[in-house]
Amino acid sequence: MEIYIYGGGERLVGRSGVGQAIRHQREALRRAGLPASDRWSRDTGAVQINTVLPDAVLTALHARLHRRKVVWYGHSTMEDFRDSFVGSNLLAPWFRRWITFCYGLGDVVVTPTPYARELLLRYGVRRPVYSLSNGVDTDFFAPDPALRDAFRSRYGLKEGEKAVISVGHTIARKGLPEFLDLAARMPRVRFFWFGWTDPRLVPAAVRAAMAAAPENVCFAGFVDRERLREAYCGADAFAFLSREETEGIVVLEALACGIPVLVRDIPVYRRWLKDGENVYKAADEETAYRRLSGILDGTLPDLTAAGRAVAQARSLEAVGRCLGEIYRRERILHPAPAPLPPRRVRV
Repeated sequence: MEIYIYGGGERLVGRSGVGQAIRHQREALRRAGLPASDRWSRDTGAVQINTVLPDAVLTALHARLHRRKVVWYGHSTMEDFRDSFVGSNLLAPWFRRWITFCYGLGDVVVTPTPYARELLLRYGVRRPVYSLSNGVDTDFFAPDPALRDAFRSRYGLKEGEKAVISVGHTIARKGLPEFLDLAARMPRVRFFWFGWTDPRLVPAAVRAAMAAAPENVCFAGFVDRERLREAYCGADAFAFLSREETEGIVVLEALACGIPVLVRDIPVYRRWLKDGENVYKAADEETAYRRLSGILDGTLPDLTAAGRAVAQARSLEAVGRCLGEIYRRERILHPAPAPLPPRRVRV
């Protein structure tokens, strides 16, 4: 029996973390030796769904009608829907109801972190909910000194000039306003934002902030994974000041590449990212400025080896093994569950 990874809506979410998660699932299943397919067939035993679009609901109902199991990935929450696109705050309560309905159609729900799991249970999701990292390809995203020169040459960085990067949609929730404020306070440092969002979806205040960005800011747009790896390996710090996440795949990518990481101190990181051990955290803009300054001038300890270890523990191989355990426990592809401790698989 095969696992059908439903790809509907992937064209819409392909440039987001959800799109990356779908690609990770395919590779994680392959590395774990689990049979997966991108199409429905009579050999389909389970369907994995990653979006909450109407077509995903129809796919889930079709699967249940044909007595196939549904594994729904809980990437979205009401909390990370807020402060994103035009009208998102107004629609957030309705979005919560919708995703609760969607996840309730799954036989199993998989969400990236214990924090996200707690949110879904609080919403009233009554299906078994597991926390399992989206994972990161630690073979591809890995330290490479040669890429530093390529990055600096591509963007015309001068000898000794420092570079700070961030990655994500150009929306307030991802911490773009705070990133621009840091750039204004550090005019001798180059700041690069990788990622793009249709301006029609971006609130006017954010578009105005981007238009008034300091001269040391470069909006590099959406780039492929090769260029993104080059940026991770070439910059001096990764500053990800997102206000809300269910995990943050880009954080895992940065850690895997061995770049110093600064994140906002938000609940999703509390159980697996430790301030001063594998990352630096900041609860406010003043702390972010001090921490980033310390990273760039070398007065703060280098945590990159410990950060790389965090990413390696969430490799696609590790995620694939844990996903196989979930499938066995829930009797999705195998007749008997393998022994497993209580309902939480942490990676």
